[in-house]
Amino acid sequence: MENPFPISLPGQPSPAETPIAAQSSSINKSIIQFIWNEKTNRQYLWVALGGTLAQFIIFKFLYPFPDFFSDSYSYLFAAYAHLDVSIWPIGYSKFLAAFHHLTSSDLALVAFQYFFLELAALYFYFTILYFFRLGRPYRNILFALLFFSPMTLYICNYVNSDALFAAVSLFWFTELIWIVKRPGLYQVFTQAILVTVAFTIRNNAYYYPVLSVLAFAMSRQRPLVKWAGGILGLLLIGGFILHTREAAYQLTGTRQFSLFTGWQIANNALYTYDKVIVDSNDLPTPRAKLINRESIRFFNQVNKEQFNDFLYTNPGNFFIQFPASPLKTYLYKHYKFKDEYGSIVAWGMASADFAPFGNSIIKSHPLSFVRYFILPNASNYFIPPLEKLEKYNLGADSVEPMAVYWFHYSFPRVKAISKDFQASFLFLYPWLFLVGNLFIIGQLAWYWVKRRDMPDALLFNRPLILFAGFWLANLVFGIFATILVLRYEFAPMILIITIDLLLLERAENLSLIYKGSGNSGK
Repeated sequence: MENPFPISLPGQPSPAETPIAAQSSSINKSIIQFIWNEKTNRQYLWVALGGTLAQFIIFKFLYPFPDFFSDSYSYLFAAYAHLDVSIWPIGYSKFLAAFHHLTSSDLALVAFQYFFLELAALYFYFTILYFFRLGRPYRNILFALLFFSPMTLYICNYVNSDALFAAVSLFWFTELIWIVKRPGLYQVFTQAILVTVAFTIRNNAYYYPVLSVLAFAMSRQRPLVKWAGGILGLLLIGGFILHTREAAYQLTGTRQFSLFTGWQIANNALYTYDKVIVDSNDLPTPRAKLINRESIRFFNQVNKEQFNDFLYTNPGNFFIQFPASPLKTYLYKHYKFKDEYGSIVAWGMASADFAPFGNSIIKSHPLSFVRYFILPNASNYFIPPLEKLEKYNLGADSVEPMAVYWFHYSFPRVKAISKDFQASFLFLYPWLFLVGNLFIIGQLAWYWVKRRDMPDALLFNRPLILFAGFWLANLVFGIFATILVLRYEFAPMILIITIDLLLLERAENLSLIYKGSGNSGK
């Protein structure tokens, strides 16, 4: 096993006696033996199991119905209609359809989402302890975050892909750690399955295959196994993309991987629209010119000062959500639909129209795009808005007919202890996310400054590169490619705080090493 601190210090315990090096004592144990044969780990396990069960019972007493918003009904309809492509990635809808064959109970669905996520958290938590042996204060912080966080309950109470994606993401990243620290042939298949499943559930998994390839590249496997591990997941994802594009072609007449991508691109471009000059003659398609006309009409009607103040105090998807936006106006003018199925077809066809329009503006005005979309979106990354998490059921007292049908409700009315109560403590999580990110930046900057004074083994090891790679990929993808809200950053927040705890423990051990060796680090 890789020893990150392979030196002995005068007057200090040898590496074999230090807490971090003590991980070698578990090297010959399986993860199950590590958990069950050590008293402290068994205690953590029982507290986690008992605590999560008790919390769930209390929570469902306070919130007897799931939480719904517009995406919930899109997922439910795609499951009901057995679609192979929809506005959102189809994986969660396929899960809903499969689960519905077992039961139509909303309680069973929420319970599965919650306990499946906590199972992933258990696997992740004990993997961290198995390989890194965090000190008690740090392991307790991580334990509380994973098993006693109210945000977990609220995320899992949604009929939405957030909880399932978070669970699969934790399983996926935990497998990356095992690939790097304890490689095995089976991981070629488990990793390929996990990364593909994540890819079908949420667009945020676009960068996951890159990290999977990185993990196999750093693993101590034979070259053939590394290649197989890196390629198999890409092949499965490639097959899913081809299948989705063909399904989109059958539905809309255009081959698209996502029926949402064009909307997102055009939305992002419109954040710069009134700050630049858009020449209609430079737009690549007749449809793009029609969208441009709607944009001109929209921006001529708004009070620019008030509009900009409103625009930048909301998550970065205004032009997708606002009913009178140029994109929505174009949709309703050019595509007529009478039902949910027709709405999805129209949405997908409009998405194909929007992509050339948005791409043309972004490519023609890259600096303005950075200034008016990327930089404001960066602030949303570091302090992600609560968005839908702010109110239960968006403050409504009832649900749409699709939910009534799917869960066999007798009536559409839903209830909860309070629609606003959750915002009173969930508001802390965006600030926790900010602190977690700033700590990583500070720690990595400190390592960079001190790099010449440290042996290579103290500077970098493979897990640190893996964690840092995830943090950087999530940051770049979030700021440049998508809207940023807190529920999208739920799984990344867990991994980021874990990175913080590992770096803090590492910094303390480096400090002991410097003191013991008489090296001031100057």
